[in-house]
Amino acid sequence: MSQSINATRRGMMTAGLGVAAVAAILPLSQSASAASKTSSNGKGGVGSGTITTKDGTQIFFKDWGTGQPIVFHHGWPLSSDDWDAQMMFFLEKGYRVIAHDRRGHGRSSQTDSGNEMNTYAADVAELAKHLDLKDAIHVGHSTGGGEVARYVAKHGGNGRVAKAVLIGAVPPIMLKTDKNPGGLPLEVFDGFRSALVANRAQFFREIPAGPFYGFNRPGAKVSEGVVDNWWRQGMMGGAKAHYDCIMAFSETDFTDDLKTIDVPVLVMHGDDDQIVPIADSALLSSKLLKKGTLKIYNGLPHGMATTHADVINADLLAFFQS
Repeated sequence: MSQSINATRRGMMTAGLGVAAVAAILPLSQSASAASKTSSNGKGGVGSGTITTKDGTQIFFKDWGTGQPIVFHHGWPLSSDDWDAQMMFFLEKGYRVIAHDRRGHGRSSQTDSGNEMNTYAADVAELAKHLDLKDAIHVGHSTGGGEVARYVAKHGGNGRVAKAVLIGAVPPIMLKTDKNPGGLPLEVFDGFRSALVANRAQFFREIPAGPFYGFNRPGAKVSEGVVDNWWRQGMMGGAKAHYDCIMAFSETDFTDDLKTIDVPVLVMHGDDDQIVPIADSALLSSKLLKKGTLKIYNGLPHGMATTHADVINADLLAFFQS
């Protein structure tokens, strides 16, 4: 009798585990199916996927919701995950929100070539074509701001781009040159390269724990979660691509790009940005743009879209709706 009861119990447990397994597998298979559909048909609101560029690079992207598209371009050495606070906010406001992992970063291919601004912009153009984006707003942070400037200037015609935003962005050019005496000396970026090669994991801990979010300032409230998330995103990418990207974000001259752009552009910058100093970036970029608007944030750091997302999101929304 007891053997029969035990057998019945074992049967019920096995059946229960089977149902649980199916329940767990089903959403995963549905998610995988959605990602596959995104890759093939480019419709909004189906989650995430990848495209393969002309040179065989796989670019990962997220595509949520419907409505006017907003495309977010992340900074070095991060990924589309850095836009979580903005993606969720604008999704709820009825926008279609899109963000990609730049080649060599995040979940995209760890490329050893093409890690420069012309190719970055061309990758975005392929993504925009795949997703059939029109009347889109492009928002770029730091290196992503340079990517936005190059993309809008070279590929943004035919109604594809409505507006753009540069947040703590690298244009016009970061490097000190004869034409840009206020820039940072080459030794600064050589130091970045040396630190990356010597111990990338430690370097990627020190940047967010220090100047990126202003956590090195007296009285700063440090968020270990934010630091850990920065480190996680950075270590997902490829060391070679990250190394090459230092030249891309520091030595690319976006002056002609900025002069070419004819859509409204909001330039947002914290005056305590220790990564991209405001005097040689936003203050100059805003003067080169045909329809540029400059908004300066007193005391805010380079990563202000994370540390002060409520402030930044409200100002972005006002610009989008204007």
